[in-house]
Amino acid sequence: MSLFDLSGKTAIVTGGNGGIGLGMALGLAEAGASVAVVGRDAEKTRRAAAEIEEKTGSKALAVVADLCKPEDVERAVAEAGGRFGRIDALFNNAGINIRRAPQDFTLEEWNEVMNANVTSAFLASQAVYPWMKRQGGGKIVNTGSMTSVLGSSFAAAYATSKGAIVQLTKSLALAWAADDIQVNAILPGWFDTEMTIAARQQVPGLHERVLSRIAKGRWAKPADMAGAAVFLASPASDYITGVALPVDGGYLATL
Repeated sequence: MSLFDLSGKTAIVTGGNGGIGLGMALGLAEAGASVAVVGRDAEKTRRAAAEIEEKTGSKALAVVADLCKPEDVERAVAEAGGRFGRIDALFNNAGINIRRAPQDFTLEEWNEVMNANVTSAFLASQAVYPWMKRQGGGKIVNTGSMTSVLGSSFAAAYATSKGAIVQLTKSLALAWAADDIQVNAILPGWFDTEMTIAARQQVPGLHERVLSRIAKGRWAKPADMAGAAVFLASPASDYITGVALPVDGGYLATL
């Protein structure tokens, strides 16, 4: 359907060189978008861009940047916009997690998580705003988490940052609605990625507890994020803004 066609559009996906970020980037490219993949690991980011082009035939650009640095954010957005001539969608997906009891966190670790997960999304959104306003609109999609809704005893900083992502989403949606910029969030469930492999190694019994609660009966794959990404980047979601959409196989709906 044309409502979901992204041909001629450009999307930036931060943290798009692996996991759910790459799953979203591949989905966007399959729908016809050119994709700028932004990440800190130069080789991993280049490999992801090459994979996108090979699998989808769409154009992809690898941009190496540290999104906690304002100058890197500005450069990354300018590089993507300069290459493709426009910026239609921004996916703020980059993030980190540090798992330990809250009483054991250092202030430096707390700030590291907040900067990587929240401040980077704010800076990138600020940077794309002039592009989208000039074009007459755009889409910003922030990656939250189930911990945007639920607490986590072993990831207090991460959960706090993801709660903040939902409030940032709502605030930007209200501020920029008049510019026809829709701002929404995706709340991923338990996806089988490098980040959750580490979680399963660090938190005893996590795999079994998660699997017993997922109505779908399996952990998600990165490709399971593609449909929601395309929907929120496409004209199909033009009247949807300020929403946090779970993609969790029924996890949040389960008692």
